[in-house]
Amino acid sequence: MAYLSEYTRFFTALLVILDPFAAIPVFLSLTHNYQVRERGRIVNITALTVAIVLSLAALGGEKMLALLGTSLPSFRVGGGIVLLLMALAMLRAQPDQMRATRAEREATGSLENIAVVPLALPLLAGPGSISTVIIEMHRPGAGYHLFWVIAVILGVTLLLWGILRLASPIGRYLGPIGLNILNRLFGLILTAIAVEIMANGLRELFPVLAP
Repeated sequence: MAYLSEYTRFFTALLVILDPFAAIPVFLSLTHNYQVRERGRIVNITALTVAIVLSLAALGGEKMLALLGTSLPSFRVGGGIVLLLMALAMLRAQPDQMRATRAEREATGSLENIAVVPLALPLLAGPGSISTVIIEMHRPGAGYHLFWVIAVILGVTLLLWGILRLASPIGRYLGPIGLNILNRLFGLILTAIAVEIMANGLRELFPVLAP
């Protein structure tokens, strides 16, 4: 059952990092002039793009690090810092510039453009989620590991799809205050995840820190 708890933690971490509730205000703002059917198409393209990007990160992320000559412990520390900065922005209920800048949010055009940039990239499948997937893939000697990582990615993406599909009623029901409370809660969880990732990376870089 140990492997099950590992993938449950990964599911929780990836969901918190993607933070679909934080994407609801951006999604509603970008699509306020669109019909329900057009919004549904945007959600479909966004979810599909996120699934493809994260799956590609799982398949080739470690090879990319090796090609760049970057060690995984260093990547853990760097990824942990990125997640920590994201978490602090979430705790302050402030826009996270690492997810999407104002220029990216304003550069909208066709349905496909909005769905891919800025919704899928970098708002959802950004540096934090990609780093988390690459770090999770570092587990030698487990042939089924890739299968479960992809399964978790698809499960989180499906949940993301459902939340964005219900963005309008969720936004009306929770309101800005409710969304900010959820965002801060996710930020608190993400802070703990970021610290753990950085601690593991530092222990690998500096074995003297290991107990």
